Amino acid sequence: MEKLVIVGTGCAGLTAAVYAARGNLNPLVLEGRQPGGQLSTTTLVENFPGFPDGIDGPELIMRMKQQAEGFGARFQYAELTNFEQKDGYLTLHLDDEDRVNTLTLIVASGAAARWLGLANERKLIGHGLTSCATCDGAFYRNVPVCVVGGGDSAAEEAIFLTRFASKVYLIHRRDTLRASKIMSDRVLEHPKIEPVWNSAVKEYLTDDKGEMRAVLLQNLVDGSEAELEVGCVFVAIGHEPNTKPFAGKLPLDPDGYLLKTQGTATGVPGVFAAGDVSDKVYRQAIWAAGDGCAAALDAERYLTEHAEEPGAEQTPAGQRAEAAFPSAPEELAEAI
Repeated sequence: MEKLVIVGTGCAGLTAAVYAARGNLNPLVLEGRQPGGQLSTTTLVENFPGFPDGIDGPELIMRMKQQAEGFGARFQYAELTNFEQKDGYLTLHLDDEDRVNTLTLIVASGAAARWLGLANERKLIGHGLTSCATCDGAFYRNVPVCVVGGGDSAAEEAIFLTRFASKVYLIHRRDTLRASKIMSDRVLEHPKIEPVWNSAVKEYLTDDKGEMRAVLLQNLVDGSEAELEVGCVFVAIGHEPNTKPFAGKLPLDPDGYLLKTQGTATGVPGVFAAGDVSDKVYRQAIWAAGDGCAAALDAERYLTEHAEEPGAEQTPAGQRAEAAFPSAPEELAEAI
């Protein structure tokens, strides 16, 4: 019987692993199909605290994993396909037909950006192709860029990019935006944003170094094609949370993201959620890391208060976590 299983090895899952391992929970971490999550496909990360010169996404993930392993976290290349609630514990079904019983579960399986499905797309991520303006916008100062999409996310990305880019083209398949009126008005009134209506990106065009130099656009009304020179393409057509195994078993919002009740709890006893799998607002590595920390502390507290499995001790670390979050106002004031 495991005390804690963590699903996912992005910033949320690995931070949860660090905290849980330091709390003597000996967590088992399931790495899934994409170890490292979205950061594993990112090049330079400049906005993660503690790295003033930036750090490559894969290296950041590797360091976090090494840190978790150093405290005793165990890793297994397996994907959760299903789970069942039993009397006081959970049974996890893995893709290798193995089954694992655990008292608590942290779901940190992340979300995947939707892409256009064009040739060489995956190879271009981090080389002039991205899905995160907040992460990568500052790399493209004083050069033209484009955003693909027509909803609120695309509008927000376009407006954010005006802080850096010389010009922001907003490429949309229709002749009106799907974004809310207030966001549409902001986009259409901004002098640095130029909508490109009734158009779709047909091909990414690169220079001799393999970096993005332009896109080939197709007009969806008359079929004509034209090149548009841009330094980067920001795809903003949404994300897909990795929640398929949890449909019908954990509460999801209409877009498929895990819902939380209090803290990181999902409403199902012993099951907690952290990171992009439950966040469609911030989608930042540092936010996911903080959420992973919270999930580990919540799981630790749950075990301290509820675990009754023979031999499952209430560890001093669990008591420390409880003491770190006093519930009474007097205790909180005293702790501060």
